[in-house]
Amino acid sequence: MSSRMETKSYMVQMNGNGVCGKTTVNGKTLNENGVNRNGVHGNGVHHVNIKGALYPTKSKSRRQRWEVKPSEMANNTLNPIRAIVDGMKLTPNPDKPMIALSIGDPTVFGNLPTDGAVLQAMKDAIDSQKYNGYAPSVGYLQSRQAVANFYSCPEAPLEAEDVILTSGCSQAIDLAISVLCNPGDNILVPCPGFSLYKTLAVSMGIEVKLYNLLPEKSWEVDLQHMESLIDERTSCLIVTNPSNPCGSVFNKKHLQEILKVASRHCVPILADEIYCNMVFPGCSSPSMASLSSDVPILSCGGLAKRWLVPGWRMGWILIHDRNDIFGTEIRQGLVKLSQRILGACSIVQGALERILNNTPQSFYNNTIGFLKSNSEICFSELSSVPGLNPVMPSGAMYIMVGIDMDHFPDFKNDVDFTEQLVTEQSVFCLPASAFEYPNFFRIVVTVPEEMMLEACARIREFCQSHYRPPSRDSNDLDQ
Repeated sequence: MSSRMETKSYMVQMNGNGVCGKTTVNGKTLNENGVNRNGVHGNGVHHVNIKGALYPTKSKSRRQRWEVKPSEMANNTLNPIRAIVDGMKLTPNPDKPMIALSIGDPTVFGNLPTDGAVLQAMKDAIDSQKYNGYAPSVGYLQSRQAVANFYSCPEAPLEAEDVILTSGCSQAIDLAISVLCNPGDNILVPCPGFSLYKTLAVSMGIEVKLYNLLPEKSWEVDLQHMESLIDERTSCLIVTNPSNPCGSVFNKKHLQEILKVASRHCVPILADEIYCNMVFPGCSSPSMASLSSDVPILSCGGLAKRWLVPGWRMGWILIHDRNDIFGTEIRQGLVKLSQRILGACSIVQGALERILNNTPQSFYNNTIGFLKSNSEICFSELSSVPGLNPVMPSGAMYIMVGIDMDHFPDFKNDVDFTEQLVTEQSVFCLPASAFEYPNFFRIVVTVPEEMMLEACARIREFCQSHYRPPSRDSNDLDQ
């Protein structure tokens, strides 16, 4: 017997289903039961040697020059905030220090640190050296159970199997949209609303339909308008409560009205509840799942805002499906999608149970007290500025301010207004065109109190210098 292994040539013929039809070795046809070349489409013939190398029988024409283009998904991905801000000419007044009221990151100014118990939980997780490896794509079982225990209530019970841990709430939203929607479907999104919903959906070939929020009703949903948008391709209704960018909080009655619309049309809900429990004293807002009798809900949340650690990238999806409408298919779909990347940071997962169980109530109360106080300062100061119409928030960390553009003829729109505000006063507020809601701007209320007062004073000075009172008609002039 030769000491050298003989190399034999195999010819494998594929049928139209990508399953082997026949295999030929040195001219002899072999029966290859159970061989499947999934992913090869159409009839094709391939030569394979015994070592497994694959060679086409026909030589394919090769490219004559380099031509590498971005994918359609990349071309269709657009962040409206970045698109607007990057197009603005932001040149602050060199005589005034910059005050940025535009960034939804509570850690920027250093005045809102997380609690010591949160930090200690992380230190202990690191020192244990138990969480340096890969975690399951859906998260450690113990960590998922901790989240389930924290959010479970008699009206909406949760177990570990109902929790998917994600890399921040953004990935939770991404997975939720991905599992519910196909290209050509449409989703209903609040207007004004968080821009990420549209960024994700459009990149997937999903149509976005904007339903109106009503500033005169503290940003409640225009239910009639929302319901008018639903059709047979509506695969998801997104509800953000408390709201970014509005700071609004829906009461129990309004949430029940939203659920009735979803129930009538059999549309599942993606509840963006990242600001869950960040509600000012005197207000209350239960989770959507605790009020739902039949509508299945994917609730997205995380540590970012309530625990003031957005950079730790810990989020989750809570699957509420007491009537088994999602069934196993949606659950398995979420598991499969979570396997595209290996999920949330393993060290934060290792600390999660202690973070949830050991953070004192006083920490939450102090954060909410500060946000409410700053919101009240901002609302009070800007309410007396001619041409501005702030809407008092009830939670989260934002306040929306309307601009009577008719009284500011120097500016074309909210983008022009906020751009010039930076130039003259070094105060940057995010134009609400970024949320597809022109003639408003959003203020983040996480800045130190003295900075908030200074920013409001500068906004007042800016408006006073540009405000034009309403013109009087001829009858007024005759009197």
